[in-house]
Amino acid sequence: MDLAAFDYQLPEELIAQEPLPERAASRMLVLFRAEGRWEDRAFREFPAFLGPADCLVLNDSRVFPARLFGRREGVRSLPIGKNNPKRREYLSGAVEVFLLRPISDDRRQWEALVKPGRKMRTGERIRFENGLEGEIVARGEFGERTIHFHTESDPFQEFEKIGHVPLPPYIKRADQPADHERYQTVFAREKGSVAAPTAGLHFTPEILAECRARGAEIAYVTLHVGLGTFQPLHTEQIEQARLHKESYAITPENAAKIGAARRLVAVGTTAVRTLETALRRGPIEAQAGETDIFLYPGHPFLGPGALLTNFHLPRTSLLLLVCAFAGTDLTLAAYRHAVERRYRFYSYGDCMLIV
Repeated sequence: MDLAAFDYQLPEELIAQEPLPERAASRMLVLFRAEGRWEDRAFREFPAFLGPADCLVLNDSRVFPARLFGRREGVRSLPIGKNNPKRREYLSGAVEVFLLRPISDDRRQWEALVKPGRKMRTGERIRFENGLEGEIVARGEFGERTIHFHTESDPFQEFEKIGHVPLPPYIKRADQPADHERYQTVFAREKGSVAAPTAGLHFTPEILAECRARGAEIAYVTLHVGLGTFQPLHTEQIEQARLHKESYAITPENAAKIGAARRLVAVGTTAVRTLETALRRGPIEAQAGETDIFLYPGHPFLGPGALLTNFHLPRTSLLLLVCAFAGTDLTLAAYRHAVERRYRFYSYGDCMLIV
């Protein structure tokens, strides 16, 4: 299959730059797969689509401030000025580090993306605020770097002090204090994601209570969002593409809830990938590991009977997963409808329920 077949036109003004004042105020486009049609609804109506023996599956991974700004060791720093939105950027020696995942047990070695990448070779040192230092010790296949952080404390504690909310690049502004709360689900628990599982951003405690009141069970899985979820595909031939590995886990309690359900309602593509990884290993059970599962049209689904998801970028693995679940023609037609009806797109945008 050609990746170009999974493209669509989106006016830039439809890319949501800010969250709505209320989490649950988003619109929701409902796709009925069996009937090949859709309806314009509101997310507040979501609990009405649940019933007894349904299990809502949520990704409880927590986003940490994964974007760091520093400078190359030995390069004189020149602050741009206090009014610049990137207040930690420099005219000379500026380095931006986007942390992806820890690759050592002590969490001092990280896989990361670095800008400017061309200048940052193995052996380069980066100085950050609060005395934190990092050294590039290896380079990956797609330009990612391995960085060793020289610190006596837990690196996560240092990242919390100096890091920025890792807003995606299509949000054309610097992160703000409000993003620390809004670019996080209300049920986030397990720290480790560098991008939010955005379908979960719409939920409030009240909406979750309504889901339970409808008789639905709620289960949590953990998939730490990393490069495998959001990196663009590197080949036009879909069958040749592969994703980076991401860590996931399912506890015994949640495995039991999932296994007992009549219908699994997955919230987000990360929940789908976790379920499909686990079910391909046999009956659902407690487990932890890594997954690079890549779901595109032609792949059968073993678990989810319904999917709540945000609108995704064209030509991405996320859109391919949705097309695999709902059908390519129906999905792309629904996207065109969403553009015509001025839905808000991407992380802080509206959502789609596929039943």
